[in-house]
Amino acid sequence: MGDMTNSDFYSKNQRNESSHGGEFGCTMEELRSLMELRGTEAVVKIKETYGDTDAICRRLKTSPVEGLPGTAPDLEKRKQIFGQNFIPPKKPKTFLQLVWEALQDVTLIILEIAAIISLGLSFYHPPGENNEGDLLPADGLFIQGNDLKIDESSLTGESDQVRKSVDKDPMLLSGTHVMEGSGRMVVTAVGVNSQTGIIFTLLGAGGEEEEKKDKKGKPSKMQDGSADAGQSKAKQQDGAAAMEMQPLKSAEGGDADDKKKANMHKKEKSVLQGKLTKLAVQIGKAGLVMSAITVIILVLYFTVDTFVVNKKPWLPECTPVYVQYFVKFFIIGVTVLVVAVPEGLPLAVTISLAYSVKKMMKDNNLVRHLDACETMGNATAICSDKTGTLTTNRMTVVQAYVGDVHYKEIPDPSSINAKTMELLVHAIAINSAYTTKILPPEKEGALPRQVGNKTECGLLGFVLDLKQDYEPVRARMPEEKLYKVYTFNSVRKSMSTVIKLPDESFRMYSKGASEIVLKKCCKILNGAGEPRVFRPRDRDEMVKKVIEPMACDGLRTICVAYRDFPSSPEPDWDNENDILNELTCICVVGIEDPVRPEVPEAIRKCQRAGITVRMVTGDNINTARAIAIKCGIIHPGEDFLCLEGKEFNRRIRNEKGEIEQERIDKIWPKLRVLARSSPTDKHTLVKGIIDSTHTEQRQVVAVTGDGTNDGPALKKADVGFAMGIAGTDVAKEASDIILTDDNFSSIVKAVMWGRNVYDSISKFLQFQLTVNVVAVIVAFTGACITQDSPLKAVQMLWVNLIMDTFASLALATEPPTETLLLRKPYGRNKPLISRTMMKNILGHAVYQLTLIFTLLFVGEKMFQIDSGRNAPLHSPPSEHYTIIFNTFVMMQLFNEINARKIHGERNVFDGIFRNPIFCTIVLGTFAIQIVIVQFGGKPFSCSPLQLDQWMWCIFIGLGELVWGQVIATIPTSRLKFLKEAGRLTQKEEIPEEELNEDVEEIDHAERELRRGQILWFRGLNRIQTQIRVVKAFRSSLYEGLEKPESRTSIHNFMAHPEFRIEDSQPHIPLIDDTDLEEDAALKQNSSPPSSLNKNNSAIDSGINLTTDTSKSATSSSPGSPIHSLETSL
Repeated sequence: MGDMTNSDFYSKNQRNESSHGGEFGCTMEELRSLMELRGTEAVVKIKETYGDTDAICRRLKTSPVEGLPGTAPDLEKRKQIFGQNFIPPKKPKTFLQLVWEALQDVTLIILEIAAIISLGLSFYHPPGENNEGDLLPADGLFIQGNDLKIDESSLTGESDQVRKSVDKDPMLLSGTHVMEGSGRMVVTAVGVNSQTGIIFTLLGAGGEEEEKKDKKGKPSKMQDGSADAGQSKAKQQDGAAAMEMQPLKSAEGGDADDKKKANMHKKEKSVLQGKLTKLAVQIGKAGLVMSAITVIILVLYFTVDTFVVNKKPWLPECTPVYVQYFVKFFIIGVTVLVVAVPEGLPLAVTISLAYSVKKMMKDNNLVRHLDACETMGNATAICSDKTGTLTTNRMTVVQAYVGDVHYKEIPDPSSINAKTMELLVHAIAINSAYTTKILPPEKEGALPRQVGNKTECGLLGFVLDLKQDYEPVRARMPEEKLYKVYTFNSVRKSMSTVIKLPDESFRMYSKGASEIVLKKCCKILNGAGEPRVFRPRDRDEMVKKVIEPMACDGLRTICVAYRDFPSSPEPDWDNENDILNELTCICVVGIEDPVRPEVPEAIRKCQRAGITVRMVTGDNINTARAIAIKCGIIHPGEDFLCLEGKEFNRRIRNEKGEIEQERIDKIWPKLRVLARSSPTDKHTLVKGIIDSTHTEQRQVVAVTGDGTNDGPALKKADVGFAMGIAGTDVAKEASDIILTDDNFSSIVKAVMWGRNVYDSISKFLQFQLTVNVVAVIVAFTGACITQDSPLKAVQMLWVNLIMDTFASLALATEPPTETLLLRKPYGRNKPLISRTMMKNILGHAVYQLTLIFTLLFVGEKMFQIDSGRNAPLHSPPSEHYTIIFNTFVMMQLFNEINARKIHGERNVFDGIFRNPIFCTIVLGTFAIQIVIVQFGGKPFSCSPLQLDQWMWCIFIGLGELVWGQVIATIPTSRLKFLKEAGRLTQKEEIPEEELNEDVEEIDHAERELRRGQILWFRGLNRIQTQIRVVKAFRSSLYEGLEKPESRTSIHNFMAHPEFRIEDSQPHIPLIDDTDLEEDAALKQNSSPPSSLNKNNSAIDSGINLTTDTSKSATSSSPGSPIHSLETSL
């Protein structure tokens, strides 16, 4: 998607820059590429190229203090050169485009032909007779300000706030939030040129410009022929400075270009669409053959009978009469064709999807792409985020150690000594940011809202759970009265606040990671609230008995402590080592982000339904594993894998650093938890599972994501779920379904609705095809034996109406039931019409045909009425044929009730009243049928019937229900000769034209990823890549693609120098530089894994409890007992 940039803007721009480039001291291109850089790199670049930010301001003719001059001509000129701060939205399709797309349906094409023929015939007249900060609207450079902290998680996925300064990191990006401080910036990129704009463009918002550009037929500029082999020639990419990439190596240069262009906008058909198209074609062919034979037999019979048997000569004056006979035969032929084609299919699919989508809104699924709803029914794997989706995203204290007792749940307030309680409440209320608070819930029944630091919210929640209140404490000790505050940082790993007591002495409250704070404690409060001595020996025991069990449960342990100082001499507050020492421990609490209560059940349902749930999270492996056990994603004793991103990358790459599909295939079937993973790992995993040929069925993968960086994975997945509450706009743009409540159990509902759509279509088909088979055979045999169809054209159309339009409404709106989750996904190879359905279709057809032919040939004797057979050309409607028509419709009505069950269930009335639409339609059709028969007259070829005749018709119809029970008794396994229909075989899974598409699709994802990598892999060898940017500009995006056969690895793109640095350091870890020092510790502690351990112990994952020495709260020095704790289950 590389060059989906705002082309109108660019074409103007190219002209303008040549003329106006000199007016401002820097072009938009330069500024745009400058904004790609981060941190010190950016500072160096600014110094080298411009001097400093003031110099940039001078070049851009703006004042760091006053801003732009603001005159109209100046603003206009800037708009022309630098663009507007507006990302063009994706153009919606016009009504006519939608109509045109709908008309491409195979079934409709057959019907369109039939309609044109009928229309032509009609002209023939016979003769004579949350709490976010300010959102940055554009990219820019920080000029000056105070303590500016930015939350860049929406772009990078890193939750740590980034401090901005002129000399270290002056880059401010659009779409990020200002969390603290204030500042001024000079704007350098707006709209599609800003970083968020670039990602939006990637996700297809700028797609239309791409097409316009192609229409203009702009000559592509080729790079000079001397380019190295890797850089195959390609179309100049206008101005997307963002692309740090080489085009993919390609064997076929430019010829595939046009083909790819053509297929570019097609999306792979969903499983159901593929099967339906195939089925419609099969039925259409059969109908065409039948109708052709009908016409031929009728014409032959008529000519032989008239001219050969009766030896009549062809008289010129009789020609109009003969022609009229031929026209009548032709109309019968067209009627057979129209009846044979199930034109209700497209309607049924649309109704079913539209109805499901509307109902899914109530289940918190906002569906953006209709077919995603049905694809979800075939999902075999779900890769879910942890925070906020499986968990509540609310830190909560769940265990506590207070007064020598370890409470496994929140203690009863009466069991805690009053002195201890008072100290505890003060320590938590005062020693936390006063901006952190717990507010009442927005909606009734919801949880209280947490505002501010999540961990502190958990502690304040603990105070509230102990039936205490922190507000009065804060009111008595307002923020300005705090004597000294040591804020939390990654070095201290603790936060302390000093207050002055009424007697002029000082008290300091401290809280922090338990292993850090406990080391500084020399006393601890006992059960009576009195301090007792706390020796290193006691500490080791406490670690073993309290902290390690908490850590094994995936809890973060926080120690709360205090210390009193005399009023004189006043301590030296700057000497931190002396101050933060000799503390008295009040309590240790275990905090976690608890699993949502409904999630374990939802995951159990998924597993029962044959869907594997995998957790992909940025959190450390211990927490991830503990949460996975609580959710039921993994069960102790099972053979599964829990990996960290680094280990995952090590296992899937070969010596050259390229990703190999075979290696992924060894891992993904057993992988259940991927921790400390980057968005790229997520994309790699999703792509690896989708492209895997390891299983007989292609895996259908659903993915959840909330950050901007999840965009590529959401787009790559078969169904992407974005979070409605926590999700960024980019994530929502890339997704197919938005979870309005961010809850995993809503995904299970989506699966249920998806399967229901599939079943609804099958129910409709079972009903429709029974009618089709019967109507076609009746029309065909009737025509051949009696020269006339017993069912007249208008009657056929009414039958068509009830069996198509009404039936699709009735059967496609069945609500889903939990039983849908008791079976495995159907997959691509399972036929749309199963053997059981085929048995039902043929069984009911036999019943209906027997009765109709009985009525046709001996009906007049049974009812003592005149025969309707061999009636002359314009005779009035007969009672005989009206009874046949009425019986036929009655049988269809009762068979519609049979069609509600497709898996051979006996009780066809089960849940019928849960679907009012169905009941209304059946009763409504019955009422209209009475009107048609009694008052239809000549137009409907009906003659009014007596009551006893009506009774017989209804009685024969009711026989359908009894016959249905008979059919259900016949075991399907005996009927081996029955064929299934509507199966997608492996070969047809990708039709010819989609093979090209497949390559195209690989490319989109890869291009997105590459463009995304700019934002993500920051510190990795930038200089090399800068050179590549220049090369990428000269080279193309569209021609350098691989043939599908030639792609030894679909992930070759990963093997670019951003990853492989062979110069000074042979192996730099790919994702997380902070893990460098930890690697050394690991080497001492674990031998390299010889095989995949069955119990997936720490050695297998290559991890000890200290996942990340600099960040993890549960880390400690290599000597401590915590360090060697293995995390095997």
